[in-house]
Amino acid sequence: MRINADTSVCIGAGMCALTVPKVFDQSEEDGTVVLLQKEPPAELDEAVRRAVNLCPSGAISIA
Repeated sequence: MRINADTSVCIGAGMCALTVPKVFDQSEEDGTVVLLQKEPPAELDEAVRRAVNLCPSGAISIA
């Protein structure tokens, strides 16, 4: 699984960072998504999918 994060679409809700802190963080400057792992291990797949679904702006996607 490969994750894409579009900071120009992100509204800084933080659902991704709350759901999978090993994969997502938030910028201290503007609160937008920071991708810590573009290709996280398979055991995080379900949590990453949940984070993608919870993102209110649709800034995160799976390729």
